[in-house]
Amino acid sequence: MPELIAPTARLHSSWLEAHAEWSPGAHQDGSGMRLALDSAFAIPEVFAAWVGRLREQSDPTRPLAEGWVHATHWWIVEDGAYMGAIDLRHELNDFLLRAGGHIGYSIRPSARRRGLATWALGAVLPEARALGLDRVLVTCDDDNIASARTIERNGGVLEDVRETELGLKRRYWIAL
Repeated sequence: MPELIAPTARLHSSWLEAHAEWSPGAHQDGSGMRLALDSAFAIPEVFAAWVGRLREQSDPTRPLAEGWVHATHWWIVEDGAYMGAIDLRHELNDFLLRAGGHIGYSIRPSARRRGLATWALGAVLPEARALGLDRVLVTCDDDNIASARTIERNGGVLEDVRETELGLKRRYWIAL
């Protein structure tokens, strides 16, 4: 049975195994890798520092760099193994409204097609409601049929498909 947990340095080895499944430089939406100051994730101290930054980003009392919003990060874990990540951005800035949305997620390639993304998105929606949001924007690449189905299974209603700085995006709203 999968669970959502706060990022933790104790899953370092499992996270590295999952990370190795991705193409070099591939974007892993919802992972918070943009918060990494150093990409030397194999070094335990570097990994632990990044995990700390992920956890701190959810604290609304902590100031953030310009252009960033507070976000809560979770890791999708099954039988003690890292399966993917999902994050909930507490508000939308202009970029997130155009292209990124409130929620981002990614599943390691070997764990796809098992419903983990659908489950994780459904599990995060009550967290969004608890933040006071009455609807969330979730986006995906226009050609990512699996992600579009994940969003639709969780009540996503397509607003539009538009060209963004991240490419052609499907933009869905989910009422909470």
